[in-house]
Amino acid sequence: MKKFIIPSIIIILALISYFYFFSEKKENNSIIISPKTGKFEVTVSVTGELRAINSIDIKGPTRTHEIDIREMTISKLVPEGTKVKKGDFVAALDKSIILQKLKDAELKIEKNQSQYNISKLDSNSNLSQARDNLENLKFAMEEMELKKQQSTYESPTVKRQVEIDLIKAKRSYEHAKNNYSNQVKKSIANLNVAGADLSKAQRNVDKILGFLDEFTIYAPADGMVIYSRDWNGRKKEVNSTIQRWDPEVATLPDLSRMKSITYVNEVDIQKIKKDQSVKIKLDANPDKKLSGKVIEVATIGQQRRNSDAKVFEVIIEVNEKDTTLLPSMTTSNDILISSKDSTLYIALEAIHTLESDEKRINFIYLFDGSDIIKQEVKLGLINDNDAEILEGLKSDDKVLLSLPDSPDKLELHKLKTPA
Repeated sequence: MKKFIIPSIIIILALISYFYFFSEKKENNSIIISPKTGKFEVTVSVTGELRAINSIDIKGPTRTHEIDIREMTISKLVPEGTKVKKGDFVAALDKSIILQKLKDAELKIEKNQSQYNISKLDSNSNLSQARDNLENLKFAMEEMELKKQQSTYESPTVKRQVEIDLIKAKRSYEHAKNNYSNQVKKSIANLNVAGADLSKAQRNVDKILGFLDEFTIYAPADGMVIYSRDWNGRKKEVNSTIQRWDPEVATLPDLSRMKSITYVNEVDIQKIKKDQSVKIKLDANPDKKLSGKVIEVATIGQQRRNSDAKVFEVIIEVNEKDTTLLPSMTTSNDILISSKDSTLYIALEAIHTLESDEKRINFIYLFDGSDIIKQEVKLGLINDNDAEILEGLKSDDKVLLSLPDSPDKLELHKLKTPA
């Protein structure tokens, strides 16, 4: 009897060891996971930068085209984040360009003043000579009238000659009188032109002096100074330039209402819609959770620096009012595209695909403890990490996360097609 019992025990132990180690080998060589059930969300995750929705602009001179200045350089600027009162110093612009304009304008005044003085002297001299000539002609005319009176008893020929000389004297006098009148008008006109040029030059100096004061910039209201940005996204700083068509140096933001400015790539932009809800985190304080909504989606893309792809600006309004939120803080924004309160889903790594008859088939590898089944599944929503399973998987199934041995030898179990 013993000789039968001992071999039987050995055989049983061998079988137990075989199945134990065989099963253990499969589990150890493959990572096995279970599907999850619960809320499923599809989001687009992008980084952004906080800015105030409303702000007061701090600007340099806005009418410098009147003195032909296109560009100005910032020479001094208070540190960003400085809290200022209305009228406090904020920035100064390099005055060298406007001081040169002032110098040129003052030289123009001197030149016009000299021209005016010369015109005045020429006018006085010319009119003085014209008056003397007019007086002389008047005396000559009176002299000829006396000669005419004295020629009463002279011969007719002498009388006629005297009359002719008197007519000539009168004509010369009248002609000189008309010329004098014209000279007076001409002198007045020349002086008016020279005076107008002088006045214009003086007004230009006064205008430049007025702009000179604007090259020192003060806060228009109370608030915190936040630097403005150039067209390329860089913040204004000392030695940055401002243009006459864009003279903004800094802003005083209203911190009670904030927005996150972000950029979405052209692949995902079609998913973004106005009023979609957003989960917001601060990179500076990851534990602080905020919420928001999309308030604006750009319709035209742009090329950002250091990027080959086009992106679209998306503006997200932050719902919460928080005094710790400051402009320029970096945010992580998860824009909610779609969601389900309860559904079955599994990690994307567990899902495989193959092409069949111009149709893409999605499948998974099920593990029932001893066998591996290649099971087709129907997908629903997909996010960055998981995919919703509509058919082909149950909540208590076990799924291989990695490829099994000889996967091509496994037969695909297709989903049943509706009758």
